[in-house]
Amino acid sequence: MKDTTTRRWPGYNAIWRWHFYAGLFCIPFVLWLACTGSIYLFRPQIEALIDRPYTRLALNGPRASVAAQAGAAVRAVPGSVLHRYQLPTRPDDAVQVIVGEGARETRVYVHPQTLAVLKKIDEDDRLMRVIFRLHGELLMGNKGSYLVELAASWAIVMILTGLFLWWPRGGGLGGVLYPRLRSGGRRFWRDIHGVTGFWVSFFALFLLLSGLPWTKSWGSYLKAVRTVATGNVVKQDWSTGHADELKARASIDAGTRAMTNEHAEHGGMTMPHPATSLAPLDRLITTLRPLQLAAPVLIAPPSAVGQPWTAKSDAANRPLRTDLTLDGATGAVLTRKDFAEQRLIDRIVGYGVAAHEGQLFGIANQLIGLFTAIGLMLLSVSSVVLWWRRKPADVLGAPPALAMQPIAVGFIAVLVALGLFLPLLGVSMLMVLAVEWLLLRRLPGVRRWLGLRAVQLPIPSTS
Repeated sequence: MKDTTTRRWPGYNAIWRWHFYAGLFCIPFVLWLACTGSIYLFRPQIEALIDRPYTRLALNGPRASVAAQAGAAVRAVPGSVLHRYQLPTRPDDAVQVIVGEGARETRVYVHPQTLAVLKKIDEDDRLMRVIFRLHGELLMGNKGSYLVELAASWAIVMILTGLFLWWPRGGGLGGVLYPRLRSGGRRFWRDIHGVTGFWVSFFALFLLLSGLPWTKSWGSYLKAVRTVATGNVVKQDWSTGHADELKARASIDAGTRAMTNEHAEHGGMTMPHPATSLAPLDRLITTLRPLQLAAPVLIAPPSAVGQPWTAKSDAANRPLRTDLTLDGATGAVLTRKDFAEQRLIDRIVGYGVAAHEGQLFGIANQLIGLFTAIGLMLLSVSSVVLWWRRKPADVLGAPPALAMQPIAVGFIAVLVALGLFLPLLGVSMLMVLAVEWLLLRRLPGVRRWLGLRAVQLPIPSTS
């Protein structure tokens, strides 16, 4: 007689339970990420609208020197030093200069002719920076980043199990590729949920996976793996959280301040060296303008003795980015590194990040991102409606747990692979399994409410 003690995949009900519990945890986060992500997709348009009062200014004479503009910005924030000068895209736009004091940075808008300070705003208080941190960290720093990553990992499980449940098992295309809108009742909501899930699943998985490099846990995991593989500390073109950004700012600020002091400590000795002057900015801009780098172009002073000035295209469409080093004395380009010269993994992440933010291929990219976000919101709402309609009054309403089934080796292999690829997910699965077996299944009231089976050892099938 055929041995059924093992099989490749669990039954429909078991997958349904995984789908239910994954959704129960991550749906509030999915709604949050979809809402904040929808706003951030249109960052260029929103920031252009915010900055409109500082563009197309009336000029009735020659512009002040770039060094004077940067100097006005530094003086506008007492105790600050120049961090970055942003090359204006139009000659009659206000000059934006980022100055800093420790980890705190301030963006100063300077009139290019009169040197009047038109606006000052903390970089972390800019609207789209707040939205970015709400989206990636819930404004909770590293703890929020861990929580968002955990929700995104379980959302991946939710989508994969949802596709399994959606897979056609006979019948027509109604409820599979298009919803039967006239069916009404539970079938209507089931069709909305299943069909929407099918059409947005690929895009949603892409967004979830492409967002992982930003997270504190997975981003650090990737960096550690790359460091071991290359044998060198890897410098990445993206941060793994606001805390890391603050550390980088403080480090740059300390180096810049050391350059502006009359003396620098070196090997326990006091060594004289020249203070960093802002005068090279005029020479550097003369070099940079003909290069027509993708905006915004940020110019930064040396942060250590002997280092050159740097210029960087910080374009949201990352494949357009370029990094330069320049000689402050002559304005000459010393080195240039375009996106195509980066390592393969950096290029893959760069394309992913640009598409994630809706900036890889223009308005179409933004609309696809918006479509995905709306689809995820519709998925979440329809799932709550379905759950509420079928939920008994006195229990959570999880799909019923059937009798003990043989081990599904294929499914376990998939879970192990996911746990290795997403370590935070793997740890959380082990914790959930331990709590369920050691506590929840041993409490009759909790066990009944959650729809769990009593603790029992698996019995090999003899049929």
